[in-house]
Amino acid sequence: MGKIIAFANQKGGVGKTTSAVNIAASLGVLGYRVLLIDLDPQGNATSGLGILKKNLKKAVFDFLVEDAPAEEVILDTQYPGLSLIPTQTTLARAEYELGATEGGEYIMRQKLEPLRKTYDYIIIDCPPSLGMLTVNAMASSDGVVIPMQCEFFALEGLSQLVFTISRIRTHYNQSLAVIGILVTMYNGRLRHSELVLEELRKHYPEKLFETSISRNVKLSEASGNGMPVYYYAKRSKGAQDYLSVAKELLERI
Repeated sequence: MGKIIAFANQKGGVGKTTSAVNIAASLGVLGYRVLLIDLDPQGNATSGLGILKKNLKKAVFDFLVEDAPAEEVILDTQYPGLSLIPTQTTLARAEYELGATEGGEYIMRQKLEPLRKTYDYIIIDCPPSLGMLTVNAMASSDGVVIPMQCEFFALEGLSQLVFTISRIRTHYNQSLAVIGILVTMYNGRLRHSELVLEELRKHYPEKLFETSISRNVKLSEASGNGMPVYYYAKRSKGAQDYLSVAKELLERI
């Protein structure tokens, strides 16, 4: 049975979508069947795989709210082992629709359960908020990966998110666990970055991924070209960092 993993952080600009896209692609490189779900109304994961949102006939909103069958919304990408449920701006309406539905917190769980037989890993790129879409993702998931920018102000948001995950575990999903905290935008030449890592090692020693994602121009270029970095610049540090994180993720799960 496949594992479902949510990538979540209520703060924007922390490398959450970049991490979800590139780890999903890296798992595909390693030979696994992966489904990436773009649950962020901004649709950056969809664009990050080179999919034009304006050309989509159906997307994740149709899957969650309109009862469209999975086979009508899942797209096979050009990257080995990687499929996608894309999004469009209509997803913003889902917060209201799910909130107005009795048992709305569990709709995604019901929809994804049959797909565990098809995929080894289902990666959910959550929106940068703690609303109903994120609650649905976490209520469906076996675990959460928290991408976190290597800045001190991000530590405050991290403690809030860990508390929220604890609440969701209590009310909606008793098996939910924090798989790991992934440091992004790391600059080893800055003392500031080292101090942030020291704080994380002190407070979350078992949750911190060994590999941090360094600032890397190839990562930005790959996203701009609608490609996972492994297929854009295979030998770049960004590609190798994400491949290492994917391997560690497998060990943690």
